[in-house]
Amino acid sequence: MKFAVFSHCTIDTVELGTSSNEQIGGAACYCSITARNLKFDAKIHTKFGNDFPKEFLLRNKIEFENALSELPTTRFKITISGSDRTISLLNTCEPIEYSKTNADGIVISPVYHEITNDVYKKIKQDSSFVLLDPQGFLRQTDSEKRIILEKTDIDLSKISAIKTSPDELFCLTNNIGIEAMKNLQERGVEHVIVTNKREITMLVKDKLYSITLPNLELYDTTGIGDIFCSTFCCTMLKEKDFFWALCFAGGAAQAAIESKEIGLEKIPAKGAIETNASYFYNQIKFKQI
Repeated sequence: MKFAVFSHCTIDTVELGTSSNEQIGGAACYCSITARNLKFDAKIHTKFGNDFPKEFLLRNKIEFENALSELPTTRFKITISGSDRTISLLNTCEPIEYSKTNADGIVISPVYHEITNDVYKKIKQDSSFVLLDPQGFLRQTDSEKRIILEKTDIDLSKISAIKTSPDELFCLTNNIGIEAMKNLQERGVEHVIVTNKREITMLVKDKLYSITLPNLELYDTTGIGDIFCSTFCCTMLKEKDFFWALCFAGGAAQAAIESKEIGLEKIPAKGAIETNASYFYNQIKFKQI
């Protein structure tokens, strides 16, 4: 099956304790490598400069075209303290151009304004299953180039699933909790997912499903949300079962955290995801609302 992601590749400087590591990332990398580990064909619609090691993508059999830009790659500085992150924008590459995809499923996950409204509208027409991580639509920078979130109205028509944090959910709805999730559902989203550190909840129709990740020691958390989104999308495409998709996505996030690896090295193998998914299948809770 075919998987596509629209997002910038990035080069991130990750500061963790006393160490500082420069690594490639962005949802384009995390989502596509996760999909490849789940035995999907993966294509990224992205832009990066000559400073980005495209050989990494070729080596991992990630498809891309018209990705090279004359501008340098988008760069962030990410300072991690436990489950909290401070993100600063160092550079932005040019916007992503629209190109039609025949993927079975699409993840739209901008990191910082690289997808225009016109391109966003066109992407949504190209697949029957589209998952949106809206972070890059909501992000702005303060006077010191630190990333902040801003209330933004986003057209959610033709979005099959959305993954947000509580802060992002508030920016989208001006509300919190179940009422905010219902708001996104009323705007057309079938699977509304909120990740709040260890707690993951999903609203489908009139039921709220929840899983809790083990209380693991956190290390480099960069890309965990992208791994979650890609796994959810791929499992939905293969199994056609949102219950299993939530278990697999939570299992992928858990496996990535357990690895204690830096950057893309934390992306888990299929076997580790499946083992954790089986655990969550027996632990998942739900209630009617």
